[in-house]
Amino acid sequence: MACKVDFHTHSTASPDGGLTIDDYRRALEHGLLDYIAVTDHNTITTALAARKALGEAIIVGEEITTTEGEIIGLHLTEVVPAHLSAAETVARIHEQGGIAYVPHPFETVRKGITREALDRIASDIDIIEAYNGRAVFQNYTNQALEWAKKHHVPVAAGSDAHGHAGWGKTYTMLPNKPTRQTLVELLAKASYQRSFPGIRGILYPKFNRLRHGRHHA
Repeated sequence: MACKVDFHTHSTASPDGGLTIDDYRRALEHGLLDYIAVTDHNTITTALAARKALGEAIIVGEEITTTEGEIIGLHLTEVVPAHLSAAETVARIHEQGGIAYVPHPFETVRKGITREALDRIASDIDIIEAYNGRAVFQNYTNQALEWAKKHHVPVAAGSDAHGHAGWGKTYTMLPNKPTRQTLVELLAKASYQRSFPGIRGILYPKFNRLRHGRHHA
């Protein structure tokens, strides 16, 4: 059974995120997506809660700030501390049986990991995000594909959705349901859906930061 999987989304637990557990529930119930990774910045609180509420369709993730750019851990059970080196971050992900996923590589606006840092840990990377739904002002898809081919790392697509706009626009289509054990292998037979999320989808993080700031003032 083919599955639509989004590996990169942000809930209200992220300073720039706007999705709620109810939003994730509706996306799954309406068939917009079949599996969704909740990948908030430096926390897994909402991801764990969503997993508890919605079951295996939620992948517990975290977009981790490292000293060399951001790295996502998928299928986590514990939070990975921020501000470690890229190598130490990946090691912490693997220690708990997680999957190391590189989001929006080489970007500078969104804290993508540098090529030099990525080359140093190439043998420890499980997946690289070649297709990012919000990669408009900086788009390094071709460079990511070239790097993945050179280092024999599978690629994926994620919406990087921070709100409703962008849902179901960019995702990875897998031939079967993914588990922690099968995910990387399934990517060998993946296909990718990519389309523009609209201006609102691009600008959500800015709006959400302003809104969160007002709520906490």
